[in-house]
Amino acid sequence: MAKRSNRKQDKADDLLVDLIEVQGQAKSLFEQYQTYILGGVAALVIVVGGWFAYTYLYMAPKQKEAVEQMYRAQLQFERDSFALALTNPAPGFSGFLDIIDNYKGTKAANAANYYAGICYLHLGSYDAAIDYLKSFSPDGEVLPIMKYGAMGDAYSELQDFSRALSNYERAVKAGDNDFLVAYYLKKIGMLHERNGDTAKARKSYEQIKSDYPLTPAGSDIEKYLSRVQ
Repeated sequence: MAKRSNRKQDKADDLLVDLIEVQGQAKSLFEQYQTYILGGVAALVIVVGGWFAYTYLYMAPKQKEAVEQMYRAQLQFERDSFALALTNPAPGFSGFLDIIDNYKGTKAANAANYYAGICYLHLGSYDAAIDYLKSFSPDGEVLPIMKYGAMGDAYSELQDFSRALSNYERAVKAGDNDFLVAYYLKKIGMLHERNGDTAKARKSYEQIKSDYPLTPAGSDIEKYLSRVQ
């Protein structure tokens, strides 16, 4: 009986450690996948489309100016200087918040919503992070995953695990990137474990094992599976 009790305690301790990883992992995720993230956002900022005169005569010059103004804020962001990136990146350059206010309707302003959301996530202002991430309209296969994943992280930090779970689930369905999908599937599994639903947790872990075994999330998935057998 004592051995069984110890095994249960060990599993509980392992789960507690892993749940700590669920909360506040945005920075490590950004560092691990910054090529995807920054590449996707950069593409979002640079692309100027449309066929109408309005786009070329008004929005295109405005977009160009916004990109030039946002350059130093992006540099501060990459240096983890999130407060400076938001409001005061360098003399004569706009922070992300000013880009959002002064260049509405541009691709740059849309991207600035994402940047601002991630900045606030790092700074611990989770409600603000959620607000700006909600305003971001992502394209492609990576940025939609990042948007909902970051929102899940913010809700997790607020201890709103129900909304965290729903956003991680949206992240998994939002795009097609093995590394990111597996990453958020693991978070889904850990939150199900926290809620005592081992069947759903096992389903998430088994999906990682079968579909994404070569990802970082799949490298130690047997540990998680053994915990919910």
